[in-house]
Amino acid sequence: MILARVVGNVVSTVKHPGLVGRAVFSVQPIDEFGAEAGDTFLAVDHAQSGPGDTVIVLREGNGIRQVLADKSNPIRCLIVGVVDAVTPAAAE
Repeated sequence: MILARVVGNVVSTVKHPGLVGRAVFSVQPIDEFGAEAGDTFLAVDHAQSGPGDTVIVLREGNGIRQVLADKSNPIRCLIVGVVDAVTPAAAE
């Protein structure tokens, strides 16, 4: 799982049946301080998140199939939580 920030909404009128009724967002990976930490990618929302939210993203197909209880869904990245706060560990 990784931390990310929802940076945009993706609209698709034609999509796989497993995506019908699901929101798809563009997300930016971030580190524990909120700084960008990689390239943006698409993730399906499963936590009622929205633009600007800091989220937890699951990026592993088997885990996603377990969360969704659907072995045929082609989803690779799933937003599974909205983060209220991140407290970085103290520097030693």
